[in-house]
Amino acid sequence: DAATKFFDVLQVGKVYTLSKGSVKVTNRNYNSCNHRYEITFERDAQIVETADEVKIESVKFNFTDLRTVQSKPLPVRVDLCGIVTEFRTMTTVKSKEGKELLKRDITLVDDTATSMDVTLWGDWAKTADSNFEGQPLIGLKSILVKEWNGGRSGNILESGTIVFKPDLPEAERIQQWWSKGGSSQTVTSLRGAGGGMGAARTSTHCSIAEMRARSERVGDQPENFTVVARLAVVQMRKQGEPQPLHYLACSNPREGNGLPCNKRVDSSGFCAACDRPAKVATRLNARCRFSDSADSVWLTTFHEPAQLVLGMSGEEVQALDGIGKEGDGNREPLENAIRQRCFLQPMEVTVRAKLDTYNGETRTNVTCISAAPVKYGVAGRRMLKEIQALLGA
Repeated sequence: DAATKFFDVLQVGKVYTLSKGSVKVTNRNYNSCNHRYEITFERDAQIVETADEVKIESVKFNFTDLRTVQSKPLPVRVDLCGIVTEFRTMTTVKSKEGKELLKRDITLVDDTATSMDVTLWGDWAKTADSNFEGQPLIGLKSILVKEWNGGRSGNILESGTIVFKPDLPEAERIQQWWSKGGSSQTVTSLRGAGGGMGAARTSTHCSIAEMRARSERVGDQPENFTVVARLAVVQMRKQGEPQPLHYLACSNPREGNGLPCNKRVDSSGFCAACDRPAKVATRLNARCRFSDSADSVWLTTFHEPAQLVLGMSGEEVQALDGIGKEGDGNREPLENAIRQRCFLQPMEVTVRAKLDTYNGETRTNVTCISAAPVKYGVAGRRMLKEIQALLGA
């Protein structure tokens, strides 16, 4: 009752006076604060907003460096401060209960020359990509660190907070380390042998040829691989017929999570999944061939990565495409735009390999689930480690 009564009253960042609470010993099963006691407020509590006359820290950090995290018993809850060296676009995953969850993976490094992957969930995953660009310094409150694939990784808890460019001595020290040579220093990763970034932590960096060979050996569990490649060709025709690169999808919010439906709608704009007329959005689904220095591979590329690969939104592709328009179905403007993207720049392409069944036959299905520009500093350090490993072999 008290939570319902004061839900609309309390707002993050504002100051309140609270009275008529009861003090008791902290129940560690439900309270992660360090204090021995906790205060509980019931429905008869008095909560009044007041002026912020005294400087109150909105977030109180107790940072633990990543080298210390490496030796702590697991699981452990910590606050972290470091440089974001890698980040991936927001994706959705399904929980064991079937709910769709928003997530984003980042890699954090600090002045102990140690790095760790951290997963951001929910609203924190929605943080704009621009906030993570340029290798920003961030503080992370309430990160739960667990074992993952023989390594360690973190997840932000519901009570967690992210602060960009925190004005704290620890943050200043890490920023100075990064600026004075830390950015080129060899880093020890807490990532396990099967760890990675992107839509799943099992993404492994390899060449297209290695990805192809490993995909043929995939088992019951899907595996993810990341290759550095360039766009070579986009399939515009299939068996002599024009191959559409876009479709109209339902953007009605799903019940329970508010995420868009994204199912294909019919010509009248009706969504069979929602069983009602849809608010439509243009989504991409392209068949692309990617090439590296030694091999190439055809991959079905879905909407989010396709936008980066093609350099256009779904609406921009639709505007250039002559299919379905009055006239002769001229696709030359779209083909010219795509041709300019071919072999333009290298990309980190993450693919998922899993076993699917077609007409009773089991075979491997490999699709592109993520794409991002190559971060040359990160890629260069990775190649240097590979060279050092070869020299030491």
